[in-house]
Amino acid sequence: MRAAPPPLASDPTALSRLLGTALDALREGAQVRGGPLPAGGPEAVARKVAALGAVLPDTGTGPDEALRTLVRALAEGAADPTHPLCAAHLHTPPFALAAAADLAASALNPSMDSWDQAPAASALEAEVTAALAAEVFPGAEAPDALVTTGGTESNQLALLLARERHPAVRIVVGAGAHHSFRRAAWLLGLPEPVTVPTPTGGMDPAALAEALGRETGPVLVAATAGTTDEGVIDPLPEIADVCAAAGAELHVDAAYGGPVLFSRTHRRLLDGLDRARTVTVDLHKLGWQPAAAGLLAVRDAADLAVLGHTADYLNADDDTEAGLPDLLGRSLRTTRRPDVFKTAVTLRAFGRTGLGALVDRCMDLAQEFADLVEKAPGLDLHARPTLTTVLFRPADADDETVAAIRRTLLAEGRAVLGRARADGRLWLKATLLNPHTTPGDLDRILTLVEGGTHR
Repeated sequence: MRAAPPPLASDPTALSRLLGTALDALREGAQVRGGPLPAGGPEAVARKVAALGAVLPDTGTGPDEALRTLVRALAEGAADPTHPLCAAHLHTPPFALAAAADLAASALNPSMDSWDQAPAASALEAEVTAALAAEVFPGAEAPDALVTTGGTESNQLALLLARERHPAVRIVVGAGAHHSFRRAAWLLGLPEPVTVPTPTGGMDPAALAEALGRETGPVLVAATAGTTDEGVIDPLPEIADVCAAAGAELHVDAAYGGPVLFSRTHRRLLDGLDRARTVTVDLHKLGWQPAAAGLLAVRDAADLAVLGHTADYLNADDDTEAGLPDLLGRSLRTTRRPDVFKTAVTLRAFGRTGLGALVDRCMDLAQEFADLVEKAPGLDLHARPTLTTVLFRPADADDETVAAIRRTLLAEGRAVLGRARADGRLWLKATLLNPHTTPGDLDRILTLVEGGTHR
């Protein structure tokens, strides 16, 4: 007799029981890890994973054992962004609410490439993208946004749209721009981007004007609202003025800084953002969503028409004419998850005010941390933070020592700090995205770094 097939996600009893197993294993693994990162470094983690046995055994171990063992191993070996000493990257601690919403989306498994695979999800995506596009481009007649996997895809899409408008377009970026622009230019067959100096961390408008004066064809300027290394926001109004005077188009990579729009206190930092033609925003950074939750917002939805594509089995002309929404032009991907759903739940639950307060909290934490660094006699602060990134280093250490302190903390599983080069020196980087972080946690980071200089 053949065994019954495994239960599907539509079986609430089976899903509930397995979810309980997974949650228990998450808790157990985190307890064993005991910190923000597993101790021992890459080799120790790889040995533990290898010791679990064959990933494809002849005879399976069964759902409960497989789920319990591997979830526990994943949690034990995780870099846990919910731990306050995990502060290296733009790697956000996701809301429990958003993770629960993502589970529901996974269980229903809509595929966002045709309406008949995702009726409600496609309607909800249209509502959410319209609302968020209006946040980025208030007052615009027909703004829109596409859901992406993050800043890299959004920036690539922005360059693609520019290339379709102007096949010979040149890309101009600041020295602190995200690496994805160079990769996108390569993928799209465009010339290597022109780089403008950033002597104060942000793009220099005078240097931009000089660079544009040397260009004779169409240009897309890619400014940044929240650089990865320093969290710096380019002077957007001045850059927009320079672009307008030179007849250049403007894209803004606001993957990091975009959610500051939710803050009544700090949204002025993004003045000029709405003068761009396209804007990248990530909500898996200062939006606390499980990855992925990216957006490319456009001031004019007509710019997206070039992405239109027809596959008869997904969006036949007669189906579209009969009123079935055409989803293929909403992404470069075909099969894609309903990533917008967790965002929809989050927006409804907390609203603009609630999200803005959390943005403010994290920005306040960065200022508090900078205060602590300035008061510590053995530490140097690179600059006051603009967003939630703080660069600091032991005052008398050379670059090799700074790098070694970071790697030691990683190997010991004590703290996860990033690294960034600025002013010709290597700095430790704390990216503070966890609104649950306390002043004691900030003190602990500095104590660990100061202790590392005396080993």
